[in-house]
Amino acid sequence: MKKLINDIANVLDESLDGFAAAHADLVAMDPGRRFVQRRTPAQAKVALVSGGGSGHEPLHAGFVGRGMLDAAVPGAIFTSPTPDRILAAIEAADTGAGVVLIVKNYEGDVMNFEMAAEMAEGEVARVLVDDDVAVDNSSYTIGRRGVAGTLVVEKILGAAAEKGMALPDLVALGARVNAATRSMGVALSSCTVPAAGIPTFQLGEDEIEVGVGIHGEPGRRRAPMVSADAIVAELLKAILDDLKPKAGSKCLLFVNGFGGTPSSELYLVFNAARKRLEVEGLSVARSLVGSYVTSLEMAGCSLTVTVLDDELTALWDEPVSTPALRW
Repeated sequence: MKKLINDIANVLDESLDGFAAAHADLVAMDPGRRFVQRRTPAQAKVALVSGGGSGHEPLHAGFVGRGMLDAAVPGAIFTSPTPDRILAAIEAADTGAGVVLIVKNYEGDVMNFEMAAEMAEGEVARVLVDDDVAVDNSSYTIGRRGVAGTLVVEKILGAAAEKGMALPDLVALGARVNAATRSMGVALSSCTVPAAGIPTFQLGEDEIEVGVGIHGEPGRRRAPMVSADAIVAELLKAILDDLKPKAGSKCLLFVNGFGGTPSSELYLVFNAARKRLEVEGLSVARSLVGSYVTSLEMAGCSLTVTVLDDELTALWDEPVSTPALRW
């Protein structure tokens, strides 16, 4: 294993210290490194808090800032943060209007965020993200996994919260965005958790894992390597068969890299997916391409499609200023 680290025991702490120092104009680190929050907390709005295991950067801490999250709680690599850390983030972010937790559908995250919400004194509600169409259940979940669609939920809810939307309406909006969003990924290689020191799974030189999870969980099938067009066709068929968008719908197309895929390949995949969606009678009204919801150094990517209406489009377009996403 070759990684740019000092001591395996201190990987996360040193990474978080570097992140907070590099983006000190936007974020502040809790002294105990329990959570990252906005440098200047927003007042008189519902706070948005998310989090989960590290190793998926820039998710979630990279999306803390104006127009997205108020706080993010990092756990150990691929491990949910504990309830006490989540509770501390809730208490720090809540300025009196309540808190919405955005939670990926993994058993550890669901359980720990729920426990923290029960311990909190203020009003706390939850939006669950389960956009992955690859498998109905996995070793990490009961039900579908929450993957790259989490970014879409965080961006749209972040914009709505910034504009003053009330807590119950934010929860309803989150459910609507999740219902309009589907994702599926493919891995070309594995990843290596520093503490493990060996790849999470093995792929042959000419093999891919279709439908892989963001922790390296198995997908629908292991298959021979094929062209980008063929991979895109399979991923989009699964997404559209499940999403069932109306002909003529406008959509957001998000091509997400898993950490080890060059931008040139991600844009090639975007081009293939855009053409395929047009053949299916859909128009790509908004786009995002880049490595935003990663799995350490895994090579591969995921496709996310969100069916847009006027409200969702306007909220997507609202200004955002975070370390990893800004316009």
